[in-house]
Amino acid sequence: MTLTTALALVGGLVLVALIVQGWLSTRRAGPRRPDVQPDAPERVEPGLGSAPATGDPADEPALDAAPAPPPPGTRRPARLDALIDALVPMTLESPVTGDFVLSHLPPSRRAGTKPFYVEGLDTETGDWEQPRAGHRYGELQAGVQLASRSGALNEIEYSEFVQKVQAFCEAIGAMPDFPDMLEVVARARELDGLASPLDAQLTVTLRSNHVAWSVGYLQQVAQRLGFLPGALPGRLVLPGPEAGAPPVLVLSYDSQAALADDAQMAAVRDCTLTLDVPQTEARHEPFPTWHRVTTTLADEMDATIVDDQGQPVTLHAFDAIGRELQQLYAQLEQLDLAAGSPAARRLFS
Repeated sequence: MTLTTALALVGGLVLVALIVQGWLSTRRAGPRRPDVQPDAPERVEPGLGSAPATGDPADEPALDAAPAPPPPGTRRPARLDALIDALVPMTLESPVTGDFVLSHLPPSRRAGTKPFYVEGLDTETGDWEQPRAGHRYGELQAGVQLASRSGALNEIEYSEFVQKVQAFCEAIGAMPDFPDMLEVVARARELDGLASPLDAQLTVTLRSNHVAWSVGYLQQVAQRLGFLPGALPGRLVLPGPEAGAPPVLVLSYDSQAALADDAQMAAVRDCTLTLDVPQTEARHEPFPTWHRVTTTLADEMDATIVDDQGQPVTLHAFDAIGRELQQLYAQLEQLDLAAGSPAARRLFS
């Protein structure tokens, strides 16, 4: 081998090494990408037997649209409950059809920030239910929710509810029996005062230690743990154990990155994992699931678990949260608002 050939060979090897080094440097500088781009599942976010939420508490299609018979295995929306609703009996001269009731329902079943419902007593089954076409009802009742995460029902909201129900009754020829406004508002404030201290949403942030994550990579890791795309961009949900139940966990990240044209290049450096405590029954162990998923995601994505102050969350902190949560579950049960019950899900929403 001549000296010229040897030098050319060495030069070629050096050039290849530089190309490989540059490629590796470029890859390290970009976000971590999924091994294989998975086919994205259909966006389905479980809820209280309703359409996916839009994020606006005043926008709930399930309240403003005529309810349809639920598919087999789907839980029906919670019925009116004297514990959390102000009830208004409506006396009928004779049974009415569900079609007739549905045609006269207010276009929006919401008074201020509070939802209200209309139910009928089915003449065949003897069950109270939201009116359905093809059924007949011998009695009707309406109810407005006394409290929610937006606070207690106030005088203005109750007056709006009364006006809408009064107009509905006039249209169908029913006689309403409204409870006294001062008594209703006082009950609402009392319920809100008891329930508000027991409302809990546990949230931690997963922050990348080194390389950012691509949206595709984050989705792939989460989907291996059972997460599905939510109704909103930048939101993944771990479905509840029962059909129609709210999600157990919500994983959120930058919505702008989620809307990027190239999910492999859109980078995020942190995400949050939230457990809405009142929405899932304790027997389904939502807290151990939250803890397990948090630590698993941190290990797989090389992330640090931090609280809302940016401080690392230790194993000791998780243990302390778990003990406090057991006391909270007991207090909710004492108020007949056990976590995961229909009343609790409606009240803490």
